Amino acid sequence: MPRRIEGLFLAGAAGRLEALLEEPDDRTLLGTALVCHPHPLHGGTMHNKVVYRIARGLRKAGRAVLRFNYRGVNLSQGEYAEEIGETEDARVALGELQRRYAGLPVLAAGFSFGSRVALRLAAQEQSIQHVIAAGFPTRIAERDFIYQVRVPKYFVQSTNDQFGPPTDFLPFYESLPEPKRLDWIEASDHFFQGALDNFETVVERIPEQVLSSTS
Repeated sequence: MPRRIEGLFLAGAAGRLEALLEEPDDRTLLGTALVCHPHPLHGGTMHNKVVYRIARGLRKAGRAVLRFNYRGVNLSQGEYAEEIGETEDARVALGELQRRYAGLPVLAAGFSFGSRVALRLAAQEQSIQHVIAAGFPTRIAERDFIYQVRVPKYFVQSTNDQFGPPTDFLPFYESLPEPKRLDWIEASDHFFQGALDNFETVVERIPEQVLSSTS
């Protein structure tokens, strides 16, 4: 049976939101994942190559994956709303996953700005059981909300991330409450250039770590 791919529109507070839902290839559905894209004012969309790799890795791990465009991006209506509105957009997408796959565990993931959105949502929504934050941008100072995230946090960071370099990222990571995990990827920049295959493999294995930690 070919995998299911569905383009759809969600009813957001600022208008319709463009989204893409994908189910795994020929395997049991183990859970769901919401994937958030990078900054909308800097070209971020749900088709960003890192976002695509996150989605594919999680789909290989048995998750139904929902990507979406924030308000004002491509076919999504509205305009940029300082991360708060984008978090509300993510909440709408989360609700769609819960409606379609009631009872299955939910994982939130995001890249760059999207990692902040995923973490902010996880601080507010108890239904999210795990968070993957890829390319977390430590150069954005405001991040007190992350200390309210009590579920397991999986950070995947490039060794040459210009927006979250090791010298900035490590003190931040060490200050966070458990449970948490960090994987460094040897890559040339924030976008995991030259290491996307390895990045995807790491993301694919995270759900296995989730299952083993709860068994």
